[in-house]
Amino acid sequence: MKQNVKKVVLAYSGGLDTSIIIPWLKENYNCEVIAFAADLGQAEELDGLEEKAIKTGASKCYIEDLRKSFVEEFIWPTLKAGAVYEGDYLLGTSFARPIIARRQVEIADAEGADAVAHGCTGKGNDQVRFELTYKAFNPKLTVIAPWREWDIRSREDAIAYADAKKIPIKASKEKIYSNDRNIWHISHEGGDLENPWNEPKKEMFMLSVDPQDAPDKPEYVEIEFQQGIPIGVDGERMESVPLIHKLNQIAGKHGIGRADIVENRLVGMKSRGVYETPGGTLLYNAHNQLERLVLDRDVLHFKEMLAPKYAELVYNGQWFTPLRQALDAFVEETQKLVTGTVQLKLYKGNVIAAGRKSPYSLYREELATFGAEDVYDQSDAEGFINLFGLPLKVRALVEMEWGRKPKYKEPDYSIFKRD
Repeated sequence: MKQNVKKVVLAYSGGLDTSIIIPWLKENYNCEVIAFAADLGQAEELDGLEEKAIKTGASKCYIEDLRKSFVEEFIWPTLKAGAVYEGDYLLGTSFARPIIARRQVEIADAEGADAVAHGCTGKGNDQVRFELTYKAFNPKLTVIAPWREWDIRSREDAIAYADAKKIPIKASKEKIYSNDRNIWHISHEGGDLENPWNEPKKEMFMLSVDPQDAPDKPEYVEIEFQQGIPIGVDGERMESVPLIHKLNQIAGKHGIGRADIVENRLVGMKSRGVYETPGGTLLYNAHNQLERLVLDRDVLHFKEMLAPKYAELVYNGQWFTPLRQALDAFVEETQKLVTGTVQLKLYKGNVIAAGRKSPYSLYREELATFGAEDVYDQSDAEGFINLFGLPLKVRALVEMEWGRKPKYKEPDYSIFKRD
């Protein structure tokens, strides 16, 4: 049963789903609709958005530039944590939802709205990311999720509805990819990508060239960090937003940052997405190289253990949770000396570490060299190995006393053979 709603703030992108939601909300809830679009770096996708929202029934349309906050409050903490979901996904859509939903709630409060709405499907992760943020900031708001209510069951149905209402959309039955773009990445889902056997079509990609078409000559880029935060490219100090733009252009030219993933959604199913994160791929590589130079072994290894958990929290929409905030405190402590410069070599889709330096480097040539031994006495290694291997030695001696010797048995692989 639909609740009595007077005014709703809709997270609006101007794409297929949110374009048809405005008239649907007015028809089904008889309420005022205020559209809110966050500029997170969608570029030309924002052109004409306010006019379109008003024409389709919105009483007002907020369009706000949140790029700086997005980078510095969401992207940089995730980068410093080294968080990557399931080894490949750099979380471009995942951490975009909490900042949109947070501002959406703020607008709802300012406008006296009693409800918020989003265009996420009932099968995806984004519904969770939006709604957990709503709960964190104003759990009294009514949440409307049309994909969980209406009779539309496919993108084809949604296109037909848009056609019937004469709502202009970019999607068509021939071009039916679902895209999400921001300053960090662009994702591609749907259409022929729903079959994981299908190779992505060359013309689908927007931020990166095909590696085969990339320059035949490698390019070097230097990225400077201060306490884990990128602050410069090729010797030029840069603010956060232009820095990512520059790295996107450099990396995209060399076909870097593509990821074709079959991932595990929070709701329990597997999905297939193709992501382009050119500049982010460079930043993750460079940051990782610098951490290896300045963090001691125990801190580095423990941080690598926590990174997947951090990524899982971000992916699952648990940004505004005590656990993520607690992990941030640990990460911030590890980043105090992550200052220095990393040089990367870019060539046809590949990112190759070419050099790294830091005033806080724990790498010391006098320790690593095969030359003089004034600092490290190699004879000390014998006692270390004896102690480190003591459990193995004791076990072997006991087995010898029992008259047994460790034996290696070849596994029986015949059970896997087919007739």
